[in-house]
Amino acid sequence: MMDIKLIVTDMDGTFLNSKYEVSPDFPKVYEELKKRDILFVPASGRQMSGITKYFGDIENEIGFIAENGGYVVYKNEEVFADKLSQKSIADIIRTVREIPDARAVLSARESSYYESTDQNFVDYFSQYYIENQKKEDLTQEVDDSVFKIAVYHPVSAEEFLYPALKKFEDEDLVVVVSGKYWLDIMNKHTNKGNAIEKLQKSLNILPEQTMAFGDYLNDIEMLKNAHYSYAMKNAHPSVKEAAKYEACSNDSFGVLETIKTYLNGN
Repeated sequence: MMDIKLIVTDMDGTFLNSKYEVSPDFPKVYEELKKRDILFVPASGRQMSGITKYFGDIENEIGFIAENGGYVVYKNEEVFADKLSQKSIADIIRTVREIPDARAVLSARESSYYESTDQNFVDYFSQYYIENQKKEDLTQEVDDSVFKIAVYHPVSAEEFLYPALKKFEDEDLVVVVSGKYWLDIMNKHTNKGNAIEKLQKSLNILPEQTMAFGDYLNDIEMLKNAHYSYAMKNAHPSVKEAAKYEACSNDSFGVLETIKTYLNGN
């Protein structure tokens, strides 16, 4: 195994367990990564504040990929930021309104925005989108850079959202199921894989020096840009097909266990 210089991991269903907890071993493992000059980068569909809250003590030392690759920072410096057009946003929101039980969130640089009056949904999505504001009409432009539209369905995003929203893939957008209940819509070239590539090029790191972990469909491009690609035991079958290796489940903190195995020379 070539010397690893970059470790990238998805958050929900991968780095975090089912209770959204970080392994208690992480601080010790991170110190060893730091000693070996290995960059640790969380990569998530969450907004930036929903990721950085887990890494407050080391936020200025590592990189972050938020919004499924729409927003990338390294040591608190912006590397890349994307923006959806207002026309795309308005068209998508109107379609989401036609899907029974669907809810939309605009995820932007400064905040996230929602129009739903369903308090249960607001309480739920606020776990992921820490900074959020209610708007009366999401088809009206907000004074912020919107990277992504996240759409929620309480039963299945793959079954109930994707069939109705996949038509937007013909409009320079990408529509990806990012979890059991969530679907994300972004500009076509926005994904975690392109985000990793931008970091690799800016830091002179090769895919052969990269280790990546994921569990869901929005992680596939990311895994393709890492020679040492791991699907979690709990991963979607398509992710397991895309990855070279398999890690223990997120509830067994498979990311940390795999990293520890590498650090121990096995």
